[in-house]
Amino acid sequence: MLSLLAENEILLLFVVAAVGYALSKVRIFGTSLGIAAVLFVGLIIGGLDPELRMSEVVIWLGLSIFVYSIGLNSGPSFFSTFKDRGARDILFILLMLSLSASLAIGIHYLLQFEAAITSGIYAGGSTNTPALAGLLDIISKGDGVEFIRSEQEKAVTGYSLTYPMGVIGAMVSIAVVQRLFKVDYQAEEKKLEHLYPSRRALSNANIFVDWENPNRLQIRDLIRQQKWTIVFGRMSRDGEVSLSSYDTVLRPGDKIVAVGSAHAVQEVIAFLGHKSDKKLTFDRSEYDYRRIFVSNPKVAGQKIASLNLNERFSALITRIRRGDIDLLANGSTVLELGDRVRFVARRKEMSRVSRLFGDSYEALSKIDLFSFGLGMALGLILGMMTFELGDYNFKLGMAGGPLIVGLLLGALRRTGPIVWSLPFSANISLRQIGLIFMLAGIGVNSGYNFFSIVGSGGGGWIFLAGSVFSFLTATFTLIIGYKILKIPFSILLGMVATQPAILDYAMEKTDNKLPVIGFTLMLPVAVVFKIIFTQFLYSFLA
Repeated sequence: MLSLLAENEILLLFVVAAVGYALSKVRIFGTSLGIAAVLFVGLIIGGLDPELRMSEVVIWLGLSIFVYSIGLNSGPSFFSTFKDRGARDILFILLMLSLSASLAIGIHYLLQFEAAITSGIYAGGSTNTPALAGLLDIISKGDGVEFIRSEQEKAVTGYSLTYPMGVIGAMVSIAVVQRLFKVDYQAEEKKLEHLYPSRRALSNANIFVDWENPNRLQIRDLIRQQKWTIVFGRMSRDGEVSLSSYDTVLRPGDKIVAVGSAHAVQEVIAFLGHKSDKKLTFDRSEYDYRRIFVSNPKVAGQKIASLNLNERFSALITRIRRGDIDLLANGSTVLELGDRVRFVARRKEMSRVSRLFGDSYEALSKIDLFSFGLGMALGLILGMMTFELGDYNFKLGMAGGPLIVGLLLGALRRTGPIVWSLPFSANISLRQIGLIFMLAGIGVNSGYNFFSIVGSGGGGWIFLAGSVFSFLTATFTLIIGYKILKIPFSILLGMVATQPAILDYAMEKTDNKLPVIGFTLMLPVAVVFKIIFTQFLYSFLA
């Protein structure tokens, strides 16, 4: 069997991928390794025979696809972090990464590790696979095939031995610090509900308007004045049903539909009047509603306001389903391929609105290979460029180049007729395939050396170092963020959740989805800078 796998690289790849993915679902003590299980299966299989190896092309192809897909998906949130919360959050993460890098340097000199092992510990302790990929990339620029192979195997050994403790150490830190500060998650959720409706579920209500509206405020003024996170839909005035707009001036006797979180809807009801017995949503004689797919590239990347739906079709988008999350729609919401929009329109206009958005599941299953290939090529070219920083020359490599280009193109979404973003499902699939290819290749190629080091008794100190590193890094982040910067603890948990298992644990603790807010805010920033910090660590220590 081993000889068969050694002679058939593609067979070896998919055996490792299949077994690893199956094991990724297994939960031990309430947690799982997730997709990183593919790496550990690769290590085990690779450790059986030194002849079992995969082509480097498999690893680099998987890496470039993985990080480019992450960049496309994270681009908008990455740059909105700079715009909305920039200085504090970016400086905070840079401070924490600098602190963790200093801790890694201290461990390096204390335990006399080699540079590749210490850098691997940094990537593994922070459970950051792109950082490991960036480390392997910079090592590949060294001299000599044997030297490169040996250094990469040491890096993977450091990563592999510390990755599990990167998960467990963060969880232990969360449990300790939350007890130390006696955090009340329910009180935090209630306090933040206006800014972050973490329950995600949207509801609607039919409201009878009693409010006199003495200043004849338009709906746009009301929303701005009352700071409502709400969308208004159909309304009835003097028995005639129509669609509301931002220009609508409400008056007593109107009936209107409001869509938003349950709490936000209750606030609107209390202000405007009371719940109406007549359900406008049940009256589908003139206006109807439907969910349709955004599959038309001409619509993707456009703001809802720019489509002029109310004027062109007497139509209104009330909510958007993106992935597994329902979003409220407003004029500044940018549509993406794969969005499922729920709109209200005249029955006779339904087919025209559907044609505008595309509404084709088959079209969503296809990838625009022109934009994807062009973006990947630009990323790889950027990765090959040499940059000078004083006396230090560096390349972004196959990890940094595609990631940065992906972030930029993801934020742009489109350039003229070229749509850079991918349908949500296609992005997830490409990211998963790329990650599996990369982890399988890294694991198999490093497996034999990994078990040689562990078998000789050299793994104990690495394991201990990873445990201390991950626990202290998470603890410092939680204490500084909560006590000094006053970041809500629930959101802060997402910022230390560098792995999906940690994020799941954080959400179990809080019993809400506020950690997802922190995770989304910090993930793209952390990915970029951890790649840079890991490469810097190796160059500095070597």
